[in-house]
Amino acid sequence: QVQLVESGGGLVQAGGSLRLSCAASGSIFSVNAMGWYRQAPGKQREWVATITSGHSTNYADSVKGRFTISRDNAKNMVYLQMNSLKPEDTAVYYCNILRGGRPYGSWGQGTQVTVSS
Repeated sequence: QVQLVESGGGLVQAGGSLRLSCAASGSIFSVNAMGWYRQAPGKQREWVATITSGHSTNYADSVKGRFTISRDNAKNMVYLQMNSLKPEDTAVYYCNILRGGRPYGSWGQGTQVTVSS
């Protein structure tokens, strides 16, 4: 059982930065891959980034070079540093624990990121 709480979203102008945080509990955090997803209005939820238990990372092409996923196992936290934000990054951002590369936990509240032109 996994509980996930996202935070750090907000309103930012294009070109700005935000750092999202995800607090995870209810599982052995350090052995799990974690991922960030986002869902924009009228669109399906899409995968953004993954970090494995060994701290390897992967990114969607749309965010590669701009976003950085990281984790702090001692704190049961995963982060998403978002730089050079674009209006098309506007979405509710969610984190989740991954099993076999798929989101496994219940979806949390998400955190709203709005990037203005």
